[in-house]
Amino acid sequence: MKQKLQYLIFFIGLILTFSACKSVAVLPTKRPLKNVDITALASKIKSNYPRVDKLRSRIRATYDDGKRTQQIIVQLRMENKKKVWMSATMIIPIAKLMITPEQISFYEKFQKNYFHGNFDLINAPLNTSFTYDDIENLLLGKPFLDPAVGRWKQISNPQYYILIPQGKRSGIAPTLFFDPVDFILKEQRLVVPGTSNTLSVKYLNHARVSGEKLPQRIEISLFDGTNLQQLELEFNRTDFPSSLNFPFEIPEGYSKIEF
Repeated sequence: MKQKLQYLIFFIGLILTFSACKSVAVLPTKRPLKNVDITALASKIKSNYPRVDKLRSRIRATYDDGKRTQQIIVQLRMENKKKVWMSATMIIPIAKLMITPEQISFYEKFQKNYFHGNFDLINAPLNTSFTYDDIENLLLGKPFLDPAVGRWKQISNPQYYILIPQGKRSGIAPTLFFDPVDFILKEQRLVVPGTSNTLSVKYLNHARVSGEKLPQRIEISLFDGTNLQQLELEFNRTDFPSSLNFPFEIPEGYSKIEF
């Protein structure tokens, strides 16, 4: 009788253990779970973030505002948390860009202009508060806001896990869309503060590079209620070199853009 009681306690313990696990484990499913444990979902999402120290890629960038389409080739180099470097060409080199956590610098050869200043260059026209980390996150397919920090609410959807931030927060507050099978970010969307403009970043395709899953096509859209502007970035030849250089020097005689 005593041995039977021990077995019963043992099996009850197993049942309680596995029941508890169900509340904190999120498994891949074709359809997202309703009322998912957001803490567990955030943990699963973060476990799939790409781990990148140095990255190099070639990007085909296509801009379309509904009236004209323009395409350029961009060489991208990035060192995690330190700098993003881009060199754009249209048959010949036309511009270079350097972004660090403190500042943005670029120059373009057609008008022989350059800029050297802070992130107001991006944020003032859009009325946003993007930082260097946001630029890196955008390129790596990571959300602008960490779903593991602060309170979040799940929006019911048959295709994606959709999370929206709750409570008072400073800066941008995107709505995040995650795939229920591999938990990668499919879209982040936000309404530009003080306007009716909607900014959307969609991750249309991913590729595995040296074990890390990275965006292969990113579509950035800005819609003001009437006009739609789109920029599509298609990545190829991506690798993780052990060392990179970031050549950047503003040529003499160029005119500074005052902002």
